[in-house]
Order: sequence, then C-alpha cells, then structure tokens
Amino acid sequence: MPSIELHAAHRDELETIENLMQFYMHDFSEWLPLKLGEHGFFNIQLQQDYWRNSATRPFLIKVDGELAGFVTVDGDVHIDGAEYNIGYLFVSRRFRGQGVAKFVVSTLLSRFPGQWQIFHIDANQPARLFWAVVMPQLAGNGFTLHQRTVDGYPCTFYRFQRSLPSA
Repeated sequence: MPSIELHAAHRDELETIENLMQFYMHDFSEWLPLKLGEHGFFNIQLQQDYWRNSATRPFLIKVDGELAGFVTVDGDVHIDGAEYNIGYLFVSRRFRGQGVAKFVVSTLLSRFPGQWQIFHIDANQPARLFWAVVMPQLAGNGFTLHQRTVDGYPCTFYRFQRSLPSA
C-alpha cells in the first residue's frame, strides 16, 4: 500500500492546482465537449471567486511523497440540506486503482462531519463505477441517490450524513 498524504493547499499552491486542472479537464474532455483554446490550454472558468469563497477548501494529494493530484471541498450544493460537496477530485493516471481516491474521500469525510453530497456526470463511466463501489463502503446504506441535471448534463448525486467518529 502506498503512503498517501492529503494536505490543505496554501495560497501559494493554488497555481499548482490550477496547473493540475489542465489534466483534469483533459480527462473530462472524453465525456464533455471541452475545447482547447488557441494556445493549447483548456479555458478554466473558476479561478479567483472559487478560491476566495470561504467554503472552498483545496487539498493536494501526494503518494510516496510525489504530487499525485488534488481535491476540493466546497459548498456548491444541489441537494437540499447538504453542507459539503466534492467540487473536484483528480488523481493522476499513474496512481489510479491503488486506493488513493478512496483514501482521500474517506479522510475528507472524517475531517468534515455533516451533510454531504457527492456527484458525478453520468457520462463519466469510470466515476460512475468508482462511486457505485465506494459509496456503500464509506456510507453503508445511509445514502440516498438523486438524479439532477447540472449545466445540461445528467448527473447522479449521493446524499448522506457523515457523523463524528466515535471515541
């Protein structure tokens, strides 16, 4: 099992996350009609307003000390009552299938007890398969499924409560 670290990104590390966002967008271009700009980069819309929002918490993922991806927790919820949302989750291809994403999600759920929503775009088959396996492991039978359209794309939402770990 690799050594997996998740640490809160500092302001000077946001550029690293924005660089990694190009790879995230590259992966997503398989399922969404994302276009490269004239200089060969995807146009990323979020930037400053997203990072300045007090509910946005960016994290870097390292595996065996090597940068392996990023994840954000935010308050951009679509399901009533939810407090937390995983805005972005990206694990570099070389580290996929090693339990990295599951470790990251489990760690975040422990750090932020409360009402969660996690969703994926239905066209993203790897995400659909990942969440279908991981959600029952992390939330047991305590989640509900919801279908919603986000930006014109059908999505599946998992809604659940994550309690403080018992002492």
